[in-house]
Amino acid sequence: MPPAIVTSMSTDRALELLREAGLSGYEAKAYIALLGGGEPMTGYEVAKASGVPRSTVYETLGKLVTRGAAFEVSRKGDNVSYVALPSSALVSRLRRQSHDTISGLENVLPTINALRSARVVQHLSGQGAVTTRMIDVIESARRTLCLSIWPQDSQSLVGAVRDAVARRVDVFTIVYGDGLPLPGRVYVHSYSSPEAVFARLGCRLSMCVADHDQAAIGGVTESAAWGIWSDDRAVALLAAEHVRHDIALQLTCERLTAAGLEDFWATDPHLEALRDASAAAMAATVHDQ
Repeated sequence: MPPAIVTSMSTDRALELLREAGLSGYEAKAYIALLGGGEPMTGYEVAKASGVPRSTVYETLGKLVTRGAAFEVSRKGDNVSYVALPSSALVSRLRRQSHDTISGLENVLPTINALRSARVVQHLSGQGAVTTRMIDVIESARRTLCLSIWPQDSQSLVGAVRDAVARRVDVFTIVYGDGLPLPGRVYVHSYSSPEAVFARLGCRLSMCVADHDQAAIGGVTESAAWGIWSDDRAVALLAAEHVRHDIALQLTCERLTAAGLEDFWATDPHLEALRDASAAAMAATVHDQ
């Protein structure tokens, strides 16, 4: 890729990130112009290099000075010259400001958060929406976290789960398949193969429950992803009990395998009736949709 194109792409990305960090579009352009100038620049020079209108460039530079992102360094006759705060210093300052802002919100918002009389069920559409909500749930956990997940749908959750373990959350996970490097108590679902579970449910069903207080539940098929998030404690309790039941059954199966459990699990008529009823219900639900 030609250097000019690389530079253009880097500048566009820098402008985008500066705006996300709170600078206006004109402030971001003026800062980039100062940073790339390499020496003090007048307002006229900044306007010419950045595309900021001359009618607003001095107001924009004044805002950068107020932010501490630029400095007045010399005067050329009646003209004020400006220089950018070094990029490393600006990044450090923005990081501190962001941290202070989030910390402040953590302290202040709970004091004005009214008790809610109604609980919410939010419907989710698409893998991105489901994953984002599951990360929200994981990051909210303070005591316990219950997960029922599939490796092919859950790689993006690993970092959030590691952070939860680091803050001493008790994590219980049952995984439908191998290869997901998760910390905490992890159990691989083996008394029914992932293929059999998918065939029975018609989807890869995942659950994420924090503190028995909120839950995200998602289903993934070959062509779609959908789910719900809820802070209704009845929903959270049901999801948590589902995960707990699956883990308990997995541990029981591991202990009783030598006693002929595999044959019982595959051929017992009562279990067959339960599986058939579940498959029929899921097929009807998919048909109705």
